[in-house]
Amino acid sequence: MLKPDFSIYRKPVRERLLALRKMIFDVAKKTAGVGKLEEALRWGQPSYLTTETDSGSTIRIDQIRNEPGKYAMYFICTSGLIEDFKELYKGEMNFLGNRSIVFNVGDRLPEAALRHCISLALTYHLRKKQRAPKK
Repeated sequence: MLKPDFSIYRKPVRERLLALRKMIFDVAKKTAGVGKLEEALRWGQPSYLTTETDSGSTIRIDQIRNEPGKYAMYFICTSGLIEDFKELYKGEMNFLGNRSIVFNVGDRLPEAALRHCISLALTYHLRKKQRAPKK
């Protein structure tokens, strides 16, 4: 399995992506039911998967192509997670379509909101199971 190589990014973006990476691992460690994350390359992007427990949806991070000062956290577009995030944090974060939260290198991260979004993504399947009707 290929691991992400953060040295390919220019310093400002690399530092921001590494901060997101650290936050993802930190949230995973502090969120019940998530377990150990797998870090891999998916679609050429650093990706974080809950393969140990299958508790959540994949999170990817990357620089936005052709926009050197922007980077994003990506979610599976069919999950509905971005719609949930928009409802919760409209005005606090910038969203692109139904798949990403977009950041500018010079801006401060909305840490509390972002940690909540990461937690919701990492527990996506757990929450679906809890809402499913019992047979």
